[in-house]
Amino acid sequence: MIREYLRALPVFAGDLPAFDPASAPDRPDELFVAWLVTAVEAGVREPHATTLSTIGPDGVPAARVLIVKNVDERGWQFAVHATSPKGRDLARHPAAALTFYWAAQARQIRLRGPVRRASAKDSAADFLARSATARAEAALGRQSRPLTDQPVPQVDPEIVIPEWTLYTLEPTEVEFWQGDEGRHHTRLRYIRAGGGWGRELLRP
Repeated sequence: MIREYLRALPVFAGDLPAFDPASAPDRPDELFVAWLVTAVEAGVREPHATTLSTIGPDGVPAARVLIVKNVDERGWQFAVHATSPKGRDLARHPAAALTFYWAAQARQIRLRGPVRRASAKDSAADFLARSATARAEAALGRQSRPLTDQPVPQVDPEIVIPEWTLYTLEPTEVEFWQGDEGRHHTRLRYIRAGGGWGRELLRP
């Protein structure tokens, strides 16, 4: 049966990176960047890809993978088209969760909190940094609609669509999870406290 097949698959095997929570920096964005660089140097593919989870109009969570554009003390930035399903979700309920998972290193990072729209200038700069094909498709505003045989038209390379929106997720909590083959996982959670961050260890 598939149950036995799944249970027999190895997990968290191999030479995994060490993680000492006592040496973690005061801010979660700094630890994230350190883990990201380690992942890149280890050859992890697309470590900047993350699962964005939003709340749909029916109250049911919806998730999809996208690319994070920037990380700093303000939060984690990503961009969406305002008329896409995720754009409409964020307009109705401006909060979200991000999940990173780097299987080769048995590392997971989870964030949740409100999202804030960036300025029109910053959103425009992000749009213009996309490839010509990506800009052309985004300009049509038809993401997640039924596919037809219509080709993507050419778009003025200087055009900026106002619907393209850069968001910053300002996390209220961030968890760094280091897997262990013996299931003695190390979990460090940052919790926003006033103008700074508190930290605590969680049981596996």
